[in-house]
Amino acid sequence: MEVKPIHFRGTSDIMQAPDPAPLPADATLEQQVIAAIRRVYDPEIPLNVYDLGLIYDLQINDQKEVAIKMTLTAPGCPVAGILPGQVADAVRAVEGISDAQVELVWDPPWNQDRMSDEAKLTLGLF
Repeated sequence: MEVKPIHFRGTSDIMQAPDPAPLPADATLEQQVIAAIRRVYDPEIPLNVYDLGLIYDLQINDQKEVAIKMTLTAPGCPVAGILPGQVADAVRAVEGISDAQVELVWDPPWNQDRMSDEAKLTLGLF
């Protein structure tokens, strides 16, 4: 069965963590976008979606539009309908970003190897 990507434009209900440490004044726009994504947490796992390895690709064009490819830990994930929109909203809130689109993809399938070392340590996987 072929699974087609789903595109999300956003949702106003953003589940976010407390503000992280401030970025340096010379942080790039990409660094600012990643910091915004790190504020969005998977409600079932106490980790942000970036460090969980759910973000597969992030592109910023000359018009400051962001295109993100992300996945979920499983196709039947109960937050499939809202989590990509939360990511899009968080990115749109970054000063200078004109728009953000999130494409939900399933290939390659997510696995624990995609997690950051910090995320693995937090979950006791080391």
